[in-house]
Amino acid sequence: MNVAAALKERNIAEYLIYMWQVEDLIRAHGGNAEQLAARYPEEQREGVEEWYTNLCNMMRTEGVMQQGHLQINKNVIQNLTELHGLLLASTKYPFYNAAYFKALPFIVELRQKGDQTISEIEICFEALYGVLLLRLQQKEVSQGTAKAIEVISNFLSLLANYYEKDKRGELEVD
Repeated sequence: MNVAAALKERNIAEYLIYMWQVEDLIRAHGGNAEQLAARYPEEQREGVEEWYTNLCNMMRTEGVMQQGHLQINKNVIQNLTELHGLLLASTKYPFYNAAYFKALPFIVELRQKGDQTISEIEICFEALYGVLLLRLQQKEVSQGTAKAIEVISNFLSLLANYYEKDKRGELEVD
């Protein structure tokens, strides 16, 4: 779909959050692509329905219709995690290191509360997505959580910017 493609080109972090929303939307509609496409204008409906049908089929095939993420989304997390490691190991990106170490206490706290086997990058995305869901449900977000999300968001934004530079071949690591 055009929105996903545009986000993937423009901002990989926004793309991933969007795709997680799409996964949940598919689940909420029981994997019914026709129902999902019905809210779009007639001239867009066929293409949108095909896109949702493909995602629904992938979710069924990969066994993530109830929970979890599509492999295409896991690959994004893996790519960002690998880039994160390269940036941390490099001496050329002190601002990135500073942003990471500012976010690290929140990451550690979140890891202790959740799945300890997932990467730090996925923990950050889960935190952002969780707060997004709270806001969509018009639930209160505490000041402490809001501060943590601001720091994590800034860190992920920097990572996404470096991802774009890397994609264009403009990133140099040691």
